Amino acid sequence: MEFATPLVPARLIRRYKRFLADVRLEDGREVTAHCANPGSMLGLAEPGMKVWLEPNDDPKKKLKFGWRLVDHENGHFTGVDTSVPNRALKAALMAHQVPGLPAYDLVRSEVKYGENSRIDFLLSGGGPDTYVEVKSVTLSRQSGLAEFPDSVTARGAKHLAELGRMVNAGHRAIMFYLVQRTDCTTMTLAADIDPTYKAAFDNAAVAGVTVLAQSCMISPEAITLGDPILFQP
Repeated sequence: MEFATPLVPARLIRRYKRFLADVRLEDGREVTAHCANPGSMLGLAEPGMKVWLEPNDDPKKKLKFGWRLVDHENGHFTGVDTSVPNRALKAALMAHQVPGLPAYDLVRSEVKYGENSRIDFLLSGGGPDTYVEVKSVTLSRQSGLAEFPDSVTARGAKHLAELGRMVNAGHRAIMFYLVQRTDCTTMTLAADIDPTYKAAFDNAAVAGVTVLAQSCMISPEAITLGDPILFQP
């Protein structure tokens, strides 16, 4: 997935109200960027960090920049936009390029199911209907190890319960973690941050929910799916 417009570098001043970030552009201007990430962004929102922004000239948007990447200035990047995984995965699904998922005739997004829920992707036509829930993984507190979640997520626990019910109904269900970091080779669950989510995950695994974890290739030009990544619950 290529960015719609070339990204520009900046330095983070502060992130606040979850969806806002003040940054300083290279020319010295201070602007406010939209932060498309409702999580805590633990370790990714320290003042002074180098970030990459996507500018826009959409008259309908109040903020003219969107925060897309953290540049760790060691050759590695983290993608902070939580909408990216769905867009990147959809492109890969349409091209039949997702390891662990066979070719399906139909890929539908945001389909209603369960109890007032929407599944990220419903795959049909290649066997049993497959329900795919996608999560963006950006937390890393140990070198090479990615973790999810970075804050308490009741919504995430609900999604796992819904997936378990789909398996019980005879469908296939997949929890898909997209690791938006280029410096991690393994992924696990942050049980200390949200033990309820870990318990919900364990229940889903017992029910037969499949887990897939995938890496990303990230640069200021594009974010694309990489290779499968080792998952250790």
